[in-house]
Amino acid sequence: MIYELTDSFVVPASPEATWEFFGKAENLPRITPPSLGFRIHTPTPIAIAEDTRIDYTVRWMGLPIPWRSRIVDWTPPTRFIDLQVRGPYAFWHHEHSFHPHPRGTECRDRVLYGLPGGMLAAPVHALVVRRQLLGIFRYRRQAIGTILGPIEPLQPDVSIRRAG
Repeated sequence: MIYELTDSFVVPASPEATWEFFGKAENLPRITPPSLGFRIHTPTPIAIAEDTRIDYTVRWMGLPIPWRSRIVDWTPPTRFIDLQVRGPYAFWHHEHSFHPHPRGTECRDRVLYGLPGGMLAAPVHALVVRRQLLGIFRYRRQAIGTILGPIEPLQPDVSIRRAG
């Protein structure tokens, strides 16, 4: 089963400043909950372009989980897509988009993801993963608001639903 996570909000920063922030992988730890122990292993600075691969680890229940992302679309200053090529999900496709807005920049996230585990995937998602992802992306909203200025939500909360 594939799920879709979405979030959209406006930050009071210019599109250029917003892109500059999101276009640097080195900023990922700043918008990731400290409890995940996020560590980038790719040597920095990382020159991001289409086909760039970024290696990092996150911690889940104390265990380090290796993750490798590949940038499959890099369209400055409006969009990029990262795809998990190694990690905890059966599928992870994260589209980030940025558009000028009268009050700054509209930021949108759309993540399509699926879990491994066959028949166990749906209950694990319902009991654990959904709640964790909501917490991670809510933290991300708060951190971005601290860094780029208070956010103006365009949807009331991060949303997760079945895709399709």
